[in-house]
Amino acid sequence: MKEILMFVQKDCPHCKRALKWQEVLTEKFHPEWAQVPIRMVDELEQPEVAQAYDYYYVPTYFIDGVKVHEGPVTQQDVEKVFAQALS
Repeated sequence: MKEILMFVQKDCPHCKRALKWQEVLTEKFHPEWAQVPIRMVDELEQPEVAQAYDYYYVPTYFIDGVKVHEGPVTQQDVEKVFAQALS
């Protein structure tokens, strides 16, 4: 199991949607996701961390330092990110 590094902004509607997908999918379909470590970084509150990574849009997910998704998410996008973290 690998840690997910997720860049967000607290007022970003796409970030809120991604977090909601994570919550709903974990509760209803994938309880094992609750064990996946997620490090969330608000890029406005921790710009020094955000500047160390190559991305433009939030939410953005990294696993093992590799960008696995950037920008607005669908349910399928969230499932792919967690599948990669669990592989």
